[in-house]
Amino acid sequence: MERIQLLHPEGKKAPTMELAKYDTLKTSLFACLKTKKVANFQELVADVDIDLLSRKIKFQGKLEWNLFWVMLDLESKQELYRDKNVSPMQYSLPKKSKA
Repeated sequence: MERIQLLHPEGKKAPTMELAKYDTLKTSLFACLKTKKVANFQELVADVDIDLLSRKIKFQGKLEWNLFWVMLDLESKQELYRDKNVSPMQYSLPKKSKA
């Protein structure tokens, strides 16, 4: 299995992840955000879980942990926007996203 090095928006050390797992979570996350537009982390975890179940994808590992790191990686690549000025933090796709 091919692995990729994830990035952290603040340059901190980040783990590696299987590319297939990363792509699966990224696809589900973007599908959920295209529908909902803005959501907090807990809402996204629930929505991604529902999306994976509806697509009959059995996810291996801790969904919350893996999704958290995918979201940090996407934020560092400016493919995901995190609004830190509200509580709880809200996530959305950037205005000029190609996703």
